[in-house]
Amino acid sequence: MSILHLILGLVAAQRVAELLLARRNTVRLLASGAHEVGRRHYPLFVALHAGWLLAMLAFVPADAPPLWGLLALFLLLQACRLWVLAALGPFWTTRVITLPGAPLVRGGPYRFFRHPNYLVVTAEIACLPLAFGAWEVALAFSCLNALLLTHRIRVEETALRNREEDVSRSRAGKC
Repeated sequence: MSILHLILGLVAAQRVAELLLARRNTVRLLASGAHEVGRRHYPLFVALHAGWLLAMLAFVPADAPPLWGLLALFLLLQACRLWVLAALGPFWTTRVITLPGAPLVRGGPYRFFRHPNYLVVTAEIACLPLAFGAWEVALAFSCLNALLLTHRIRVEETALRNREEDVSRSRAGKC
């Protein structure tokens, strides 16, 4: 097994595990009164991530030598990904799920960035193909990701704005 295949297998397994965690959190949140926003664009993200891995499998030679510095950066990005998941805890999903009245997470990487998960994913999508010399895959999927994120962030910002207004109204009612 090549290093490329090993890494792609590990990343695919990580993504499947995250989808299972996200599904569990989504089901629990929806049962608690949350609702999903922007449901129609979600399959496009699943297709993007699956396509990204498949494109690397299809277009990168199995014996392509890795650039170890970029693989180290990709590993660091995985630590950042775990930091995001830990900060959101039971609120982390791969969908835009909002629970009215729930406070917004402001700890962890959210102290520094509004959407740290999107920064991590954007860097991953470019970094991993570049680690194997596949700049075309990095460029193509970075552009596709940017298009989807432009829409996704607008959807999420609207949901967050509505949540912030709900929390403000709830605080005003308690005073």
